Amino acid sequence: MQRLQLLKDSFFGLDVVQQQVVIGSAVALAAGGILLYAAQRRNKVKTIPIGEGWWGAGEKTSLSEDKKVYPFTVKTSDEEIKDLHERIDKSRYADPLEESGFQYGFNSTYLKKVVSYWRNGFDWKKQVAMLNKYPHFKTKIEGLDVHFLHVRPPHRADQKVLPLMLVHGWPGSFYEFYKILPLLTQNHSGVAFEVVIPSIPGYGFSEAPHKQGFNSLAASRVFLTLMERLGFSQFYVQGGDWGSLITTNMAQMKPDCVKGLHINFGMPPRGFKVLLSTMIGRYLPFLVGFSKEDVRRLYPYFEKNVWETLRESGYLHIQATKPDTAGCGLNSSPVGLAAYILEKFSTWTDRKNRDLVDGGLERKFSLDDLLTNVMIYWTTGSIVSSMRFYKENLKGDPNKRIDSKTEIFVPTGLAAFPHELMHCPKSWAQLRYRNIHSYSFMPRGGHFAAFEEPQLLADDIIQFVQKVEKL
Repeated sequence: MQRLQLLKDSFFGLDVVQQQVVIGSAVALAAGGILLYAAQRRNKVKTIPIGEGWWGAGEKTSLSEDKKVYPFTVKTSDEEIKDLHERIDKSRYADPLEESGFQYGFNSTYLKKVVSYWRNGFDWKKQVAMLNKYPHFKTKIEGLDVHFLHVRPPHRADQKVLPLMLVHGWPGSFYEFYKILPLLTQNHSGVAFEVVIPSIPGYGFSEAPHKQGFNSLAASRVFLTLMERLGFSQFYVQGGDWGSLITTNMAQMKPDCVKGLHINFGMPPRGFKVLLSTMIGRYLPFLVGFSKEDVRRLYPYFEKNVWETLRESGYLHIQATKPDTAGCGLNSSPVGLAAYILEKFSTWTDRKNRDLVDGGLERKFSLDDLLTNVMIYWTTGSIVSSMRFYKENLKGDPNKRIDSKTEIFVPTGLAAFPHELMHCPKSWAQLRYRNIHSYSFMPRGGHFAAFEEPQLLADDIIQFVQKVEKL
């Protein structure tokens, strides 16, 4: 009390100017303290629980988890190919509407040409040998046999080797990364990547979950365990489609392990800020942090984004509700499976391909590459389990999940390809990804970036990692 009285007496003993200086200083100190506190809270790295799971058949036992890593080889047989050909030969087709292109889905006139090549020209045994040119492995995690590639760069005494995990999405596979692999394992200014490419459980050669609930959070935990099992305490991650969500979750779970996160699919967030910036961004883009390129890609907003999303998301509603029903037919008919998968490689590469009778498929891809991806689904019978991944992730409002409410603080790079399904401006991405080191407007390409434009994507990953390493 005496100190307080002394302070009061000292203050009132000052003239008016001196009092104003003291008050101003106090206000400045208080404001500075508040800002410092807010900054500390904002920069505090928040994580989401890692959790645990068991997805194997039956009950978990003490002998269920074999932590060894085993070599794996992709195989085929004459019987497998004979069965495929017999099913193809019994396929039925519906005539397309006149001048419909791909507007109604995969045009059956062109589908017959693709299937004819599949039946008479495609060499699956040759493609299997090609798949095996990189080393494959399997290991059991949470009751599932998890398939992955592990590719090391050529040894050089003067280079630094950085671990990098690449994660695919739907309807892709580990094969999407075959063209980018040699670009990443080369030496770049003394740095090369040691690349791990897992198959999401339920996709390709990774065992499908036997229990409900396997979502992106579970996949992230499995992949973190995989990297730990391979001896990596710190590493980079990259993904598109589901891979972007899985790698984001990995960064949220263990930011001390994920040195950097690079994605080529940024999902626009929801909320008042996004709504407001959408309303005024076309007219006053500088007020909401939009660039001229953002404006060009976003507007007219309703026609170009909302309506296009509705047109292209029918598959999502099916797979998020009753995947087993539609999947039953796809798992029995190779031609139906090819039409269902390859139609996405047409439209998601460029929406203008819908106007073409051949869907523009061979503008970016070879039939050998496309059919190899289809064969990975067909020979493993994994289309149904891959579709279930939508059901598991969309059982409730995804915006209420803990990962949607948790910001990402690890260094982040985003490659925005012009023909991606949705455009996410940097100002929107920053609402979740709080530490963006690199945001690149890519000159061409769509949803399947590694498959379409491997050099562009590799260059962007490399420049992002180099920025992070300089820190």
